[in-house]
Amino acid sequence: MGKGLAGKRVAIGASRNTDEISTLIQKQGGVPVIRSLQGTVFLAEKEVEPDLQRFVQEGADWVIFTTGIGTETLLDVARKLGVEEPFLNIVHQAKVASRGYKTFSFLKKLGVKPVAVDGDGTTQGLIRSLESFDFSGKRVMVQLHGEKAPKLMEFLESRGASVLKVLPYQHIAPESETVARLCQELLRNELDAVCFTTAIQVRSLFEFAREQGCLADITHFFQTNVLAVAVGKVTAEALKEEGIERILAPEHERMGAMIVELSRYYEK
Repeated sequence: MGKGLAGKRVAIGASRNTDEISTLIQKQGGVPVIRSLQGTVFLAEKEVEPDLQRFVQEGADWVIFTTGIGTETLLDVARKLGVEEPFLNIVHQAKVASRGYKTFSFLKKLGVKPVAVDGDGTTQGLIRSLESFDFSGKRVMVQLHGEKAPKLMEFLESRGASVLKVLPYQHIAPESETVARLCQELLRNELDAVCFTTAIQVRSLFEFAREQGCLADITHFFQTNVLAVAVGKVTAEALKEEGIERILAPEHERMGAMIVELSRYYEK
C-alpha cells in the first residue's frame, strides 16, 4: 500500500478510537489532527420520563423508531415506570416506521411489523418510505438518539402531523474551544480533510459555524479546498443536509475503510 496521505493534515472529529484512526493516517504518511466534535451522548432516563408518560397517556397514530438501542432503552424506561404494557399496546395499535436494521430486528422480537422502513439505513430513506402516507392531524411519536433529525421533523410537520420527540439518549455539545479551533484551521486553509464518524459531529461543527457567522466560509472551504470524509451513509447524509456536496465515503462503513479510501483518493 502506498503513502497516499503523505504531507496531508487530516482532522478527526471522533472522540473514541482516535488512537486507532491516528495510527491508520500515520501509516499512510499523513498527519492526524484530533478535534473531537462528538461531545457526550448520555442516557437521559429522568429527562425522558415526562415525554414517555405523555405518550402513554395520549397515545399516538404513528410511532417512528430511529435506533435499535434507543427503542430498547425506551422499553426499559417504560418497564421501570410500570407502564410497559400500555406502552407496548400503543405501539402495536399504531402504524410503525423504522430506520436501520438493528431497529427493525428489535421490533421484530417484539412482534411489531413496521409499515414503513428505510431502504438504505438513512433518514432520507425513511422519509421516502413515509411519503405515500397521510399525516394530516396525526399524532406522531418519534424516538431520536442525540441527534434531532431536522429533515424528518420538517417533513412530518409540513404534512400536518403533531410530533412528540422522545430522546432516551441526549447530547451534550463538545468543548466550544475545540470546535472554534477547527473552524479557524479550516478558514486558514491548514487542513486537507476532515473525517466525521457520526452525524452528531457534523451537526456540532455546522451549528457552531452558524452561530459564529462563518457558515458560508466553512461551506465554501469544504466545497473547494477541504475534503469532507464520512464513515458511512448516515454521516454522509448529515453532510448533504448541511449543503456539502464533495463527500468521500467508503463502501464498507468502517473507520479503516474510510482512511484507505481517503488515501486512494489522494493517490489518484
